[in-house]
Amino acid sequence: MKTIVLTEKENREGSVLLLGGFDGVHVGHRRLLTRALSLSRPVGFMTILGGKGDVLFTATERAQIFARLGADFVFETRFEEIKDVGAEEFLALLEEKFSPAAYVCGDDFRFGKGASGDVHTLQERAGRSTFVEELLKIDGEKVSATKIKALLSAGKVEAANALLCGDFFLTGKVESGRKVGRTIGFPTANIRYPKEKFPIKQGVYRTEVTTCGVAYRGITNFGGRPTFGNDEVWTETCLLGFSGDLYGKTLTVVFKEYLRDIKKFDGAEQLKKQLTEDMEYVANH
Repeated sequence: MKTIVLTEKENREGSVLLLGGFDGVHVGHRRLLTRALSLSRPVGFMTILGGKGDVLFTATERAQIFARLGADFVFETRFEEIKDVGAEEFLALLEEKFSPAAYVCGDDFRFGKGASGDVHTLQERAGRSTFVEELLKIDGEKVSATKIKALLSAGKVEAANALLCGDFFLTGKVESGRKVGRTIGFPTANIRYPKEKFPIKQGVYRTEVTTCGVAYRGITNFGGRPTFGNDEVWTETCLLGFSGDLYGKTLTVVFKEYLRDIKKFDGAEQLKKQLTEDMEYVANH
């Protein structure tokens, strides 16, 4: 899948462009995607980096999601590049850059400096077929990134996953850690949690981990390591049934279930006992 940035010239004439920020794709966005795919043309997602605080997924992770959902390209732009661009100028930019056959967006889509443009502006000025989809509500509440973030903050990862088009995940390269886990029989793969990525509730999770095309069950500690007096926040994952060296390898950690809070144990043996129980649970779920 091709990633297109604002400064590049790219001929995508005849494509369908999904308009929005898309820091993640949730079930409300599925209506937009279904409409776009129904037009039987190449499909591209617009996505905005920065400007809205912590994001559900990094740019790299978003590209993975868009490709999995069947997109052909992603139009990636930074908030700083477009925040002062007027609504009509922004539409002219899209026309010049893509000359798409159609636009698809949600009925709350706003664009242009000061959010001066809305779906009515788009329909009146775009000069292209424009499909506006109604927002999805569940139990009277709009499905949104804000709602999903609130669930993740509370450790309700299963509920958050039910609203996403695919489970919440982290992709990153394994770095060298303290190597304490291996001394108690639980070696871990350590990944830095990106600064721009929304911080989920700190704790221990049941996860599914993919590396080198192979999937494993695992437990992941997101947070500090109080038993060893270390409060630095990392993502440490122990893979069930894996043996070998993961340093420098790329891991995708999918968060499936919140297991427990992080706590300080009275020494390595108590921690080992708890990790053994955690892994036994993971092995059966």
